[in-house]
Amino acid sequence: MTPPSKTARTAQDIDRDFRAQVAQMTAGLAPTAFTAAWADWAMHMALSPGKRAELQQHALDRAQDTWLFALRALMGQAAAPSDRFDGTADPRFAAANWTQFPFNVIARAYQNGAALLNEAVSDVGGVNDYHAQLLEFAVRMALDASSPSNYLASNPELLALTESESGQNLVRGFKNLAEDLKRVLEGGAPAGTEDFEVGKTVAVTPGKVVFRNELIELIQYEPTTGTTFKEPVLIVPAWIMKYYILDLSPRNSMVKYLVDQGHTVFMMSWKNPDESDRETGIDDYIDKGLRAAVDAVSAVVPQRGIHAVGYCIGGTLLAMGAAALARERDERLASITMFAAQTDFSEPGELAFFINPSQLALLEASMHRKGVLESRQMGGAFALLRAQDLLWQPIVDQYVKGRRTPMIDLMAWNADGTRMPWRMHTDYLYRLYLDNELATNRFPVDGKLVRLSDIRAPMFVVGTEADHVAPWKSVYKVDNLVRSDDFTFLLTSGGHNSGIVAGPVHPRRHFRVRTRGLSEPHLAPEDWVEAAERHQGSWWPAWRRWLVDHSSGEGRPPRMGSRGKAYEVIGDAPGEYVRQR
Repeated sequence: MTPPSKTARTAQDIDRDFRAQVAQMTAGLAPTAFTAAWADWAMHMALSPGKRAELQQHALDRAQDTWLFALRALMGQAAAPSDRFDGTADPRFAAANWTQFPFNVIARAYQNGAALLNEAVSDVGGVNDYHAQLLEFAVRMALDASSPSNYLASNPELLALTESESGQNLVRGFKNLAEDLKRVLEGGAPAGTEDFEVGKTVAVTPGKVVFRNELIELIQYEPTTGTTFKEPVLIVPAWIMKYYILDLSPRNSMVKYLVDQGHTVFMMSWKNPDESDRETGIDDYIDKGLRAAVDAVSAVVPQRGIHAVGYCIGGTLLAMGAAALARERDERLASITMFAAQTDFSEPGELAFFINPSQLALLEASMHRKGVLESRQMGGAFALLRAQDLLWQPIVDQYVKGRRTPMIDLMAWNADGTRMPWRMHTDYLYRLYLDNELATNRFPVDGKLVRLSDIRAPMFVVGTEADHVAPWKSVYKVDNLVRSDDFTFLLTSGGHNSGIVAGPVHPRRHFRVRTRGLSEPHLAPEDWVEAAERHQGSWWPAWRRWLVDHSSGEGRPPRMGSRGKAYEVIGDAPGEYVRQR
């Protein structure tokens, strides 16, 4: 028998190519996952005659309610649509225009239909919990897309605006649409981002690049005080975002705040990978990323512990690396701070809608073809989680109302995305999100398993109340995994980004904070909220006081870079990697 050619395509190659083509047609969503969920629901609904009878009665009740409402409206009674099915007010129909016929009837019918659909996919006995959540998500996407507030013909506010402006809003909207399509086809950034140029408007805190390898640049920021605290701060940002979310405008730059408070700050800036980096894995991100940065900081500021700070999956990477260092009895980390970072992925929140074997197989195939995951693919997934706010409302504002949403620094940063290598992101999704290896002591670093329980350094962990990416109760799980005898958890208002980038002064923010020792009993999240003291304002000063309390005094600021060639000054901040598109 003739052996197959070494260049012959394997069955796995063929399957990958086919899945990649399917992903292009389905916007990256796995049809098999939703099909399995619908099949599970349909079979168990067939076995639930009581549930079916209840739905039939409720359908009649809601149809009757819609017709009676329509009759009252036809008789000239101005009536506002009811609240949403969950009992909360629906801001989409809050304006006085929605009391007019027939728009109030349209909205009332939509709300009754939405309530019935949500009731139909919930509380069906026997349906897998994950499938139930997936169906609720699918129904929510369909309802967000079909809301009468999204369309000119069924939205009285839009019709009134169009009449008052003699259609000029539609002219502007068409112009905005044409401009945005041109930008997309040319690979350009959204309108308004040109006002936020890296190194000129954002990421302007003075500093020097003191180290560069094939994966990171390390920035050391110039001191602004006569003395600085002896322990430097090393920030590990997520590689799915550019580091300057923590160095935006001077008013909300965490880097500037720390430097002005007398801290020596180092920042890792990740390379924006391309197809040549497809085989770069998690071990590379730990060795050439975190470990390389720790070595560099230790050379520039020798014989001092390091306050290590990790944000989002940068915090997850920091936890992995800290566990590996602890395994090796390397005590260079004086403390560990984590912002909105998960270590236990058993309850990852709404991102679980995109984390299942079918979805990951589709995503892996798409990434394998290109070698990287494009930033717009991940951005699209996040947008679906809050489709009404991040997708449909902006479409209405820009293309029907003809109004551009004013660009702010955080929005401009969000549009400046990064790619992720195939190997790293595949391993990350399968081994952490799907298999939860890190929390269950099955995750290897450099070929050896690491245990988070080896971490005993003081820890400060921040969660945010409205986080859709890293839910705070999931972030809080790290308290059960490490053995730090000085563990502080802080819960702040805001979301995954807005809650962290709060600025040093923010009167509309609030936070709760509590410190526990290892001998104290672990509190469930609900009990922790009751026990933690509530404070008004930004949480930054509270964390800064914690850093000071865990430092060993002040001294002369260290020189920029070390005297050896390995860590000499290469160039000015913000460096080259952050500018890569």
